[in-house]
Amino acid sequence: MKKICTLLLLCLFAITVAAQTDTTPSSKKLTKAETEEFFTNTFKKKNLINFPIFRAYTYHDKSGTYYVALSESADTVNKEKDTVNYTLKAFNFNVDKSISLKKWEINDFKTPNLKGEEKESSIWFWTKYCEFNDLDSDGLIDPIIVYGTFGTNGYDDGRAKILIYYKGQKVAIRHQNGVLDNERKTQVDVTFYSLPTQIQTHIKELMEKMVKNKHAIFPTAYAEKMDKKAVSISNE
Repeated sequence: MKKICTLLLLCLFAITVAAQTDTTPSSKKLTKAETEEFFTNTFKKKNLINFPIFRAYTYHDKSGTYYVALSESADTVNKEKDTVNYTLKAFNFNVDKSISLKKWEINDFKTPNLKGEEKESSIWFWTKYCEFNDLDSDGLIDPIIVYGTFGTNGYDDGRAKILIYYKGQKVAIRHQNGVLDNERKTQVDVTFYSLPTQIQTHIKELMEKMVKNKHAIFPTAYAEKMDKKAVSISNE
């Protein structure tokens, strides 16, 4: 009986150790309670997180455990009762025991009014497209953050930005929607074409979803031009 108990304890210990050292990439969206538990008022003050946290995530891979906060300024509410943001910020923290180290931060804002004329009304995170997955199966999560703006014609002339974080490197695709063909412009960081093929393919599929959902109007034949590694894409 004593031997059985010892074996059971050893098995339990082995399972516990395995769970603690599991490096299989995983991620989840935090609940409101989980968000408040990690991003306490003290933590937010220390790390200058001054805007309300709209959405938070945690992910784990072979490099460690991370927490991400997407925050928006929530400046006012429009006549449609939608929250209007002039600025947004995102934060990524690597957590090791009781130490939290900021790995990266995003700061952006809507185009300022010019001579009283409003070109963009709001900016916000498009969480429908944000994700935290290991896209190239190298044991590391590849965060994708997407956000955009509303222009005078809503999505039709707003902007969109896709940010990919690959092994600490930020790679961006910046896009300007437009009602007219010649107003649509897409800028692709040259480093995008150095990313693993799986990630490039995934981003192109994400862009197709944005088009299907009428959140983006990319220039004609943009996919074919990206296949040729174009960095500046337009209809001109």
